Amino acid sequence: MKKLFVLTAVAVSFLTVSCVSKKKYVELENQYNDTRSTLTKTQLEKEEIEAKYAKIEERVANYNAKIQSLTESNNSRLQQYENVVLSNDDKEKMKKALANVDQNELAQAKTLEDSMNLIVSYNLKKNLDNNLIAEGEEDDITIDIDETVVMITISDKLLFNSGSYRVNPKANPLLERLATVINSEPALEVMIEGHTDAQTVKDGAYIKDNWELSVERSTAVIRTLQDKYGVAPEKLIAAGRSSYSPITDNDTAEGRAKNRRTRIVILPNLDKFLALLSAN
Repeated sequence: MKKLFVLTAVAVSFLTVSCVSKKKYVELENQYNDTRSTLTKTQLEKEEIEAKYAKIEERVANYNAKIQSLTESNNSRLQQYENVVLSNDDKEKMKKALANVDQNELAQAKTLEDSMNLIVSYNLKKNLDNNLIAEGEEDDITIDIDETVVMITISDKLLFNSGSYRVNPKANPLLERLATVINSEPALEVMIEGHTDAQTVKDGAYIKDNWELSVERSTAVIRTLQDKYGVAPEKLIAAGRSSYSPITDNDTAEGRAKNRRTRIVILPNLDKFLALLSAN
């Protein structure tokens, strides 16, 4: 009996040890699989990061090459015309000005004069951005550069009452700020364009049609700039486009409101740029 008891105890002990060992083995195997999975994932992430880094290095190298090319191009522009006489100091100022212009647009400039006009445009736009738009007017005034021309688009609700070509007195602070910028930039031409929506003028109205309305609005702005704020008349050009140059469709009230606008086209020139260099 005692012998049977001993054998039984041994068997139970063996089974217990066997179960514990098997459990430990499973745990270690799971740990190994998890570690191997983590290692594989880490290796893939490392390869992905290395690939991204290689692409970034390539892009940086390309950008540096482009910068070098544009810098050489800018320097060569200073030597394109020997009949443009500039001091070394003026040339350095021109180099700095060239560096501040959108390089993609500058790359499209075909001549030295184009490059200079583009610089003048960017200087002028910066001046307008800083001084023209007052708080609350951001959605109704846009300032853009089209090649070497500065375009200011002003919603007519800031300038006129509906159907009228008389400048609203509330617009005077805006036009005064515009006049200040124009007067501070000599040798510019400024075209004031009136634009209307496509709605027909009613019979019996005090204006004949949208052509007349657009021209009257243009000349009303010009008279205000000249008579009230001292802009030289030889700088100013009046133009009316009626409804034939829309920026969106006229099918909705919102679209018609966008098309009713005054566009101010500012045309810089080479003489202006050289004057800026001399003044600075």
